[in-house]
Amino acid sequence: MRDQIIEILEDINPDADYETCTTLIDDRYLDSLSMVSLVAELEDTFDITIPAVEVTANNFNSVDAITKLVERLVEEDED
Repeated sequence: MRDQIIEILEDINPDADYETCTTLIDDRYLDSLSMVSLVAELEDTFDITIPAVEVTANNFNSVDAITKLVERLVEEDED
């Protein structure tokens, strides 16, 4: 899952080191337009819905944070 998320991020913006970066939003590697694309791609790829309240810097500042969010939403969807 983590590797798929990195691939999606690299397609949207290849200029960041997604393996180590923990400031994707804070350092503007992801702006509002790329966030819309990212959310749409994550929803399509993992067959989830990301509620607007979950679209926060805490959930999108790093690959690990995004992965945790997606894993949680996938689990909630399975219940």
